[in-house]
Amino acid sequence: MASVSLKHIYKKYPGAVTAVADFCLEIKDKEFLILVGPSGCGKSTTLRMIAGLEEITEGELFIGDKLVNDVAPKDRDIAMVFQNYALYPHMSVFENMAFGLKLRKKPKDEIKKLVDEAARILDISHLLDRKPKALSGGQRQRVALGRAIVRDPQVFLLDEPLSNLDAKLRAQMRVELLKLHKKLGTTFIYVTHDQVEAMTMGDRIVVMKDGYIQQIDSPMNLYSSPVNKFVAGFIGSPQMNFIDSKLIKTDGKYMVEFGSEDTKTARGRKFYIEVPAAKVDSDKLDKYLDKELTLGIRPENIHDEEVFLNNAKTGIFEAVIDVAEMMGAETNLYLTCEGIPLTVRVSSRSQARPQDNIKLAIDPNHIHLFDKDDESSILINIQ
Repeated sequence: MASVSLKHIYKKYPGAVTAVADFCLEIKDKEFLILVGPSGCGKSTTLRMIAGLEEITEGELFIGDKLVNDVAPKDRDIAMVFQNYALYPHMSVFENMAFGLKLRKKPKDEIKKLVDEAARILDISHLLDRKPKALSGGQRQRVALGRAIVRDPQVFLLDEPLSNLDAKLRAQMRVELLKLHKKLGTTFIYVTHDQVEAMTMGDRIVVMKDGYIQQIDSPMNLYSSPVNKFVAGFIGSPQMNFIDSKLIKTDGKYMVEFGSEDTKTARGRKFYIEVPAAKVDSDKLDKYLDKELTLGIRPENIHDEEVFLNNAKTGIFEAVIDVAEMMGAETNLYLTCEGIPLTVRVSSRSQARPQDNIKLAIDPNHIHLFDKDDESSILINIQ
């Protein structure tokens, strides 16, 4: 088993294209690390550099204590599982799993032992004589994993391995991969654009955008304490609401103002949320007084329950429901408040229906404020 260390890694292509910039990361031995971000953010390129399939332009890559920049992929003691499985269609499952071992001139009895053990772990022993075309998507994925397991690598690299599966099978395979990681006790580095996969599987998550690391943290910290608007919007489903707002001070209290108001026609309404004292850094907030900001609030932190409305002192507003999306245990409401689109997650017992005018309250303890220009978070995050 091994740790992986990336020190100031760059990947540059001809034409002044930088795919990955100043990537610094220490991946612990036996860690399940996730690289997540939108298409084109550099996550797969980073994984391919670790694998040796892409040349590193600048920086140093260590696997364990060994510098591997110039080490061939086959000598890095890693195994990679691709999105398309890359199985040989003319070979049986057994032959696919054994192929890499045969290339390494392993004895036949040792190959059989390793393949049988991997097949047992993955519950595919009954499929060893079948060809890939006779397998389901989930079974093919297990075979691809089995081919990696038999090599007993120091590091597993997985590049969007579940993206070709249907939703139900993806959920099942997430659980199976977590069990496999625990059973093997190997370092896993996993690339995905699916933030649900990232949140449910990773010990730590690296959020990337345009080749740069935005934040590295545990799933819970990323969710509750995003460092900027991009991370806040990327992590969480439905995504965080973002509202144009202004910071003011009234009676010594910091208030967030949003909504619209036409002074000539007296139309529109303004709404106010008090910033809790525990979230206030006065030195920082004073610089933003009477300036435009972005207010962030997650759908589950806007409430329609009577008890919450009765106890709320600020953050109460009204909105019209455009769409109610029944999800079973909960309902997502898509609303409009003074021209501002909002998403709210409420209990499935809620009686709210489309076209209703509904009163809601924002939980001030869970608000976020972001700088309008650099989009950095400017409040103290409380867990």
